[in-house]
Amino acid sequence: MSTVAGAPASLWRDPRFRSFWAGQTVSQFGDRVSELALPLIAVATLRASAFQVSLLTALVWIPNLVGVFLGSWIDQRTRKRRLMVWADLLRAGVLTSLPVALLLGGVSLGQLYAVALITGAGGVLFNTAYSAFFAHLVPRSSYVEANSKLSTTRSASYVAGPALGGALVQAFTAPVAVVVDALSFLGSALLLGRIPLTEPAVVAAPSASVSQRAREGMGYVLRHPVLRAALGCATTINFFTFLSSGLLVLFASRMLGLTAGVIGLAFGIGSIGALLGAVIAPRVSALIGVGRSITIGAVLFPAPIAIAAAAEGPLWVRAAALAGAELLSGIGVMLFDVNLNALMTSVVSDGLRGRVAGAFSTVNYGIRPIGSIAGGLLGTLIGLRATLLIAAAGGALSVLWLTGSAIPAIRTLSATHDE
Repeated sequence: MSTVAGAPASLWRDPRFRSFWAGQTVSQFGDRVSELALPLIAVATLRASAFQVSLLTALVWIPNLVGVFLGSWIDQRTRKRRLMVWADLLRAGVLTSLPVALLLGGVSLGQLYAVALITGAGGVLFNTAYSAFFAHLVPRSSYVEANSKLSTTRSASYVAGPALGGALVQAFTAPVAVVVDALSFLGSALLLGRIPLTEPAVVAAPSASVSQRAREGMGYVLRHPVLRAALGCATTINFFTFLSSGLLVLFASRMLGLTAGVIGLAFGIGSIGALLGAVIAPRVSALIGVGRSITIGAVLFPAPIAIAAAAEGPLWVRAAALAGAELLSGIGVMLFDVNLNALMTSVVSDGLRGRVAGAFSTVNYGIRPIGSIAGGLLGTLIGLRATLLIAAAGGALSVLWLTGSAIPAIRTLSATHDE
C-alpha cells in the first residue's frame, strides 16, 4: 500500500485532508437535519403510522445488503473519488425533490420512501469507495489521527445538529429544512472534487464477474485473521446494541419514570461522551496500543447499558444512571471505531478495499434491523429490563472475538502490513 510522500507531521498542516475534513463536517451537520426532518414529514405532514415510520428508517439501511456486490464493482474502478462525488450529487438531487414537490402540490409517502432508499444507496456508494480514497489521502502513520478528527466532528454534529435541525424545521417547515442537507452534500462534492490526488490504476480482471469478485472479497475477510475477528466483534456489538436501541427510550420513560426532557439531556450527555472519546482515542492508543484500545472499546460501548437497566432509587439516581451509561458508551464506541477503522485501513490491500468495505457493510449493517426486531420480540416476551441486560452482556461478550485473535497485541499500525 502506498503512503503519501512528504506528508506533513500533523494533519492540521495538510490542505488536502483539511478540505476533505471540512466537506465531511458540513455533510454530517446536514445529515442531522434530515434525520429529524424526514420522520417529521412522515408524521406531521403525511400522518404516517408507526409501522410506516419504521419502514422509512429501514429503507435507509436496506441498500447495505448489496454492499458486498457494490464493493466488488468499485474495486474495478480507478477513480474512487469520482464515485464519491457522484454519491454526494445523487443525495443532493433526491433531497431537493422534497421542497420542489411541496411547491408543486405536496409530498407523498411513496416519494418519501424513494428518497430514503436512494439516499441510503448513495451513502453505501460513498462509504464503500471511501476506504480506498482515504488510504491514499492520509499516510499510514496518521490513520488514527485522521479518524479521530473525522469522528470528533461527527460526534459534534450529534451534539449540536438536532438543535439546529429542530430550529430549521420550526422556522421553515421540514421539507424546506431538507434543503440544508442537500446543500451540505453539494459543499462536500465541491471540496472533495478539488483535492489534488493521484489514484493508482486498477489492474482489471475482465474474466471475473461481479458476483465472483464479491465471493472473493467475503472469502478474503473470513480468512484474514484480523478482519475475521473485527467483523465478528463489530457484528456482535451491532446486533446486541440494536437489540436495546429501540427500547431504551421506552424503558427510560415507563420503567425509570423520566420525562422527555431528562431523557433528551441524558442522550445529549452521551453525545458529549462520544465527542470526548473521539478526541482522546489517539492518545489512548499511543499510551496502551491500538489493539488494546479496540478491545477496551468493545466492552465499554455495550456494557454500560446494564447501568441504566439496573437503575433504581430516587429520580436523580435513575436519571444519573441513564446519563452515565450514555456517557461511558459514547466514549467506548469511539475508542472502538476510531482505532478499528485505522487498523482495517492498514491491513487491507488496495485491490480489495471496496470488496472488504462492502462485505463489512452487508454483514455489519445488515444485522442491525435484525437486532432491532429481535429486541422488540424479547422486550414483549421477557420484559424491557431483562432485554437490556441481555443486550449489555451479549455486546460485552463480543470481546471474545478479539481475545482469540492477534488484535490485542497490535500496538502500532507500523506493525501491520497489507496482506
